[in-house]
Amino acid sequence: MGIENGNFTVSITNEEVVAAALPFHEHSLPLSNLDLLLPKVDVGVFFCYKNPMLSSTSITLITFESMVVSLKKALAKVLVSYYVFAGEVVSNSLGEPELLCNNRGVDFVEAVADIELKCLNFYNPDESVEGKLVPKKKHGVFVIQATSLKCGGIVVACTFDHRIADAYSTNMFLVSWAEMAHPTKPMKPTTITTTNKPCFRRSLLSPRGYPTSIHHSINDMYIPISKLPPPSSTTTKPLLSRIYYVTGENLYRLQKLAGATCNGSNYNTKPTKLESFSAYLWKLIAHAAIKEDSKMAIAKMGIVVDGRKRLENYSIGEEMTNYFGNVLSIPFGAKPIEELVDKPLGWVVDDVREFVSIATTEEHFLGLIDWVEMNRPIPGLAKIYCGGSKEGPAFVVSSGQRFPEEKMNFGWGEVVFGSYHFPWCGEAGYVMPMPSPLRNGDWIVYMHLLKQHLEIIESKAGHVFVPLTWDYLKQG
Repeated sequence: MGIENGNFTVSITNEEVVAAALPFHEHSLPLSNLDLLLPKVDVGVFFCYKNPMLSSTSITLITFESMVVSLKKALAKVLVSYYVFAGEVVSNSLGEPELLCNNRGVDFVEAVADIELKCLNFYNPDESVEGKLVPKKKHGVFVIQATSLKCGGIVVACTFDHRIADAYSTNMFLVSWAEMAHPTKPMKPTTITTTNKPCFRRSLLSPRGYPTSIHHSINDMYIPISKLPPPSSTTTKPLLSRIYYVTGENLYRLQKLAGATCNGSNYNTKPTKLESFSAYLWKLIAHAAIKEDSKMAIAKMGIVVDGRKRLENYSIGEEMTNYFGNVLSIPFGAKPIEELVDKPLGWVVDDVREFVSIATTEEHFLGLIDWVEMNRPIPGLAKIYCGGSKEGPAFVVSSGQRFPEEKMNFGWGEVVFGSYHFPWCGEAGYVMPMPSPLRNGDWIVYMHLLKQHLEIIESKAGHVFVPLTWDYLKQG
C-alpha cells in the first residue's frame, strides 16, 4: 500500500464563520483558577471517514457538499449550549484571560486534498496532518476544517484553546455535535441530551475563602511564572510526533510483568494497564537519556489526573460530571535514570502509584485552587513543563481512554481512525494513549517526543510500539 508521506496538496475552497443558531446576551465568563494554570496552547483532534457511498444502502446521494451542510447546521445548533466555543479570549482589568461570550462564531474551513485515505501516513502526522488536515486557530476559541479526499472520504478536524477546555470537555462537545447531526432518536432543534449538557458554573471551583495551609506537594508540582529560571541560551531540540498501536496482548503482558515485580504489600489491587504502560515508557526514556548523555541525572514523568470524580462531593447532582473547563492536575515523579533502567518494571509502577496518589483527593484539588488564588494575578505553571532538558528528559502521559471515536457518527458512517494532535512547543514530551478504532483491546498511542527518545522506543520496544499503517486500520 503506497504511503505518500506529506507529498500531497490541500487546497482551501471556502472559509466562513458559523455562529450559534439562537441569539443570546453577550457576557463575560471568567476562567476558573484551574483554567489559569494552562498556558496559551492549542490542541488538535481529527477523525477520518471512508467514502460514505461505498457502504451506504441509502438511495440518497451523499456528497462532500451535503456532509459539510450537515456539519454546519448541527454546529450552529450545538453552539447554543456550548456557546463558549463561539466566543473570544480577552484580558480583564488584571491582565488575566477571560472569555467574552459574544457569539463571534467558529471559523469553518472547507478543503480538498489530492490524496486517498489509504495513502495517508498516520505514523508520521508531522508530515500528513500538521498544517494540512488539522487547522491552525487564527481567531476565537475553536476552529474546524472539513477536508474532502480523492477517494471520496472526509477528514473532520478541529483545534481548540486548551485554556477554555480540557479533553473531557471537548469530548462532551464533539459527542453532542455528532448527536445533533445524526440523532439516534427524535430531538427538538438545538436540544442537547441531559448527559452531555455542559455546566459553566465557575463557583464550583472557587477558592475556599478562608485561611488554608497549602500542602507542600503543590509547591513541588507547580510554580509561579515569576519564579521561573531565565530561558536557556541553548537551542532546544524540536520534538517529533508519531502514532503507534500497541496490541491488547502486549498491554496484558506489561500489566502481568508489573504485577509480578511490584511491592504488593503497598497496594491491594494489581497495576492498571495505564500504570504499567507509563512505567514501561519511563524506563525506555531513561535508556535514551543514558545513551544520549550520562550527565543527565534524572528523568521525569507526569500523569494527568482528572479532578471531576475527586470533587463530586463538592458539587450538586451532575454538575461536576458535566462541568466544562479544565479540572486537571499533573503530579510527576523524578528518578535517577540508572534506577529506572536497572530496577524491575514493578518497582517503577510502585513509584508511579506513589506520586499519582498525591493528586487523587478532593483536598488536593481544593488546595490547588487556593494556591492559584494566593498567587494571582501571577499565573502558575506545572513544573513538569519547564526546565526539563537541563537535568534530564521530561514527558507527560494523559489518558485518552474516553476518546469518543465510536460516538462520532455524523450520519455517514463510523470513524475509520481518529486521534488527538498536540505538537506543542514546550520542552517536555507528551503521550496520549487512546482505544483502537478496531475495538479489540488494542491502544493507539500518539507521542510527541525528542527524536532520540523515539529511536530508542522503536529499537528497544519495536515489538510493543508498532507504527500505525492503513493495513492495521483496514482490519476493522
